Amino acid sequence: MKKWFIGSLVGAILAFAWQFLSWAVLETHAGEAKYTASQDSILNYLSSNLKEDGMYMLPTVPPGSSMSAGQELGEKMNSKPWAVITYKSAYNNDMAMPMIRGFLVDLFLVFTLIYILTRAGTPKAYRVLAGSVAVGLFTFLAEPYSMHNWFQTPTGAYTGHLIDAIVSWGIVGLWLGWWLNRK
Repeated sequence: MKKWFIGSLVGAILAFAWQFLSWAVLETHAGEAKYTASQDSILNYLSSNLKEDGMYMLPTVPPGSSMSAGQELGEKMNSKPWAVITYKSAYNNDMAMPMIRGFLVDLFLVFTLIYILTRAGTPKAYRVLAGSVAVGLFTFLAEPYSMHNWFQTPTGAYTGHLIDAIVSWGIVGLWLGWWLNRK
C-alpha cells in the first residue's frame, strides 16, 4: 500500500505539473479561447439578457418543447450561425480551490490506475505505460472529443485535450512503469 500511495502521489504531481505547463506556459489550449475585439459589448449584452449562470446553446427550443419543434428548428438553422455560451455572472480569480480539487482528482485517478493495472500482479513497465496512455485516450474520447465533436466544434478547441491525454498519462505511465517494477 505504501508503494501505491507514493506512486499515486508522485504520479499526481507529474500529471498536475504537465497540466500547469500545458495551460499556463505552453499554450497548448490556446485554440479554446479565441479573442474578439467586441468582447465588452458582447459581455454587456449577455449580462443584460442572461439572468443565471449556465451553459446556453443558441438557438434552441424552450424547455418542454416537442421533439418535432426541435427538429423543425434544426432544419431551419441549417447553414446558419449558432453558439454555445458558458455564462458566469461574476469572475472569481481565486485559483486555490480549483487547483486543490484538480490535484486531488489527479491523485484519485493515478491511485485508481494503479489499482486497475495491478489486479493480476505487477505488469511490465511497457504495459503500465500502454495502460496509462490508454486511460488518457479513453477519457479524451469519452468527454472532450465526443462532446466537442458532436457540437461540430473546430478541431483547435479540443486538440489541447488530446495532447494532454497522451503526454500527461504517458509521463505518469513512465513513472509508474519504473516505480511499480522497482525492487
